[in-house]
Amino acid sequence: MCSITDALSIVGDRYALLVVRELRYGLTRFQDIAAGTGAPRDVLTARLRKLEQAGVIERRLYREHPPRHEYLLTDAGRELQPILLALKEWGDHHCNPGAEPIVFQHTCGADFHPLTVCAACRGPLRDGDLTVTGGTHPVQATM
Repeated sequence: MCSITDALSIVGDRYALLVVRELRYGLTRFQDIAAGTGAPRDVLTARLRKLEQAGVIERRLYREHPPRHEYLLTDAGRELQPILLALKEWGDHHCNPGAEPIVFQHTCGADFHPLTVCAACRGPLRDGDLTVTGGTHPVQATM
C-alpha cells in the first residue's frame, strides 16, 4: 500500500487537478469548469463524479428547473492547494521557462512561492533531510 499511488488514483489524471484549480479560482459551474480545463463534456462528467465519490468535491443544486448543480471543494479538496502551487512552480521552471507565469501575491505584499518546511522547526526541506522510519517500504531510504 502506497499513499502516493492511492492519491494518484484519484487526482493523477489529466483533468482532476485542473478541476480543483478551477474551483480554487471560484469557477464552480460545469460550463465554466469545462471552458477552463478544456475537458470534453463526457470526460469532465466522469472526473467530477470520481472526485465527488472520493470526497474531494461536493455537488450542490443551485437551480431546480432545469436542475443545475455547482461544484465546491471539500476540506480534502482545499488541502490540495499546496500540491497545485508546487506543480505550478515546477511547471513555471521546467515546462515553461522564460514564459510569463501567473504570479500570486501574498497578503504581505510579496510574490508567493511555495516552500516545503518542517512543521516542527520550520526549517526548509533539503535533499537527504528525510529518512523513512515508519510504514512498510522495501528499502530504507532517505529523501
